[in-house]
Amino acid sequence: MHSQATELRRATGYVLRFQSLFHEGRALAFECDAAGRVDLDAMSERARINYLHARSVIGRDFATPFVEPTVH
Repeated sequence: MHSQATELRRATGYVLRFQSLFHEGRALAFECDAAGRVDLDAMSERARINYLHARSVIGRDFATPFVEPTVH
């Protein structure tokens, strides 16, 4: 079993995850930096619309987003 430190060393990037408040296991995730900043200019139009929508319904449809390392 890997330790959390080992998993973080293997991280290749980060995602900003918006977890649904009503549907367990459902979330929206967007590539970001370690501080949770997303590059809106690099997103597709659909991803940008989903991201802006998720931000606008925090506390109603989605929980406060959190940064999660991506591992391979």
